Amino acid sequence: MNYEMKNLKGDLSGGFVAGIIALPLALAFGVQSGLGAAAGLYGAIAVGIFAAALGGTRTQASGPTGPMTVVSASIVVYATEATGSLEAGLGIVFLSFLAGGVLQVGLGFLGVGKYVKYFPYPVVSGFMSGVGLIIIFLQIWPFLGSASPKSTVDVFLRIQEPIRDLNLQAVGLGAFTLVTYYVFPYVTKKVPAVLVALLAGTGASILMGAEVPTIGAIPTGIPELQISAMWTTASEHWGFVLQSGVTLALLGSIDSLLTSVIADNLTKEQHDSNRELVGQGIGNIIAAVFGGIPGAGATKGTVVNIDAGGRTRLSGVSHGLFQLLVLLGAGAAASYIPLSVLAGLLIAVGVAIIDTKGIKHLRHIPRADAFVMVLVLGWTVFGNLIHAVGLGVVLASVLFMKRTSDLAEAESSVKELTELPKEELWDDEIALAKKFGDKVFIKHLYGPLFFGFTSGFRALAAALPKETKALIVRMERVPHIDQSGLYALEDTIQELQKGGTTVLLTGVRAQPFEMMERIELIGGAVPEERVFRDLQVCQDWLEAFELTSESKV
Repeated sequence: MNYEMKNLKGDLSGGFVAGIIALPLALAFGVQSGLGAAAGLYGAIAVGIFAAALGGTRTQASGPTGPMTVVSASIVVYATEATGSLEAGLGIVFLSFLAGGVLQVGLGFLGVGKYVKYFPYPVVSGFMSGVGLIIIFLQIWPFLGSASPKSTVDVFLRIQEPIRDLNLQAVGLGAFTLVTYYVFPYVTKKVPAVLVALLAGTGASILMGAEVPTIGAIPTGIPELQISAMWTTASEHWGFVLQSGVTLALLGSIDSLLTSVIADNLTKEQHDSNRELVGQGIGNIIAAVFGGIPGAGATKGTVVNIDAGGRTRLSGVSHGLFQLLVLLGAGAAASYIPLSVLAGLLIAVGVAIIDTKGIKHLRHIPRADAFVMVLVLGWTVFGNLIHAVGLGVVLASVLFMKRTSDLAEAESSVKELTELPKEELWDDEIALAKKFGDKVFIKHLYGPLFFGFTSGFRALAAALPKETKALIVRMERVPHIDQSGLYALEDTIQELQKGGTTVLLTGVRAQPFEMMERIELIGGAVPEERVFRDLQVCQDWLEAFELTSESKV
């Protein structure tokens, strides 16, 4: 495919800025994984370059992420305990990383990418919030100046140890880094706050001659291959390797494809989900071979890349190449970075990962969704990550089937009161269409709005005719809505209204109305005066506003 030179400046600037942001996080994720800062940088380079070049999202910036790092750290813990030392267990670690990449490529070739949309929102929300809390909890000790234990339970059971050995200089540097990270964007957003916070914290440490733990020097040059270590892995560990590979493949796929959807919304393009999985898998395979931690599509880096002008694969490739240049020429400079400074950055990352929106609405969403979210969150923090996701999906599916069964039994008794006859419904629509033409678009929703409905409805915004000034969403036949449906509806409505299309709701039944009112979708994104009991009242409202080809409602 021919490259359009008009994109070159934006691609290089987008990749450069995304690389600057990714660099300190790659170092921090490497440290948290237990393999060291160099492993984070190796992973960022390999996944960043190859996932961008071979993946299915043109503007994706990939590298180590919080969720992937948390799983990687658990693999390192197992390998160390199983063999007696990290050095002896490296074969288990990198073979697990390799298995994850291979399985991810397999998922792409099998066409599994399109099924990621069926993951329920409460499961994704609970898992991501759990990962955010794990990152925060595991950085408490480094923030206080001590090496962190490997489990969140030990963080609290042994908390007296870092308190006893409290390093006030480390605490001060960590706090200074955190404050800089959050305050600097108020000064300017042209320079990435994460880079400024890293440089400010490290500079302060050097100037004051602080006696705090640092990450140590990063080896420069191309890293050694880890194939021999993988080859010597004992067969007794193959079961763990396969389980870990499945975990990394599934988590990396979900993480990457969610970021791809965000990129699509910003660029108005459509990613190839299966190709994206293949590209991410190849990147993770190469990372494992060179001793790097696995990664996925990074939301923050991708958004920054697009905002800075990135439009093609070159932007993601250049983001990885920038970090390669750092590895080849400036690795020794990293030796001065205090671990408490990285802890401050990671605490901010953990806070950003937590789904504050979902937690805020916890009391207002259906109780079944709230239960699933809390269960997955708790299991993620204090149990096994892949078990948490698997349990959440199974439980959400069972609850949905139960809910659907209950609704089917109750439907016959209320059908005449809540649904218009098909002939009358279409007659109303024909009359409205004759009056307003393409300026008004009608969307029918049928059945419960649940986690399987979300992606299809989000595609509506892009499919509307350009002439559309008002969208009428008919909800007479929607008896129930869950958290995934709520947020899909809310996101689509907000996107449409940003584009100048007014959204009107008709025939909203009791449970959906109550849920939308609780999270302030009705009364917020959709004012109450734009919610109507039926289509005729809605048409009267449109006529009162004298909708014409030039007017807006």
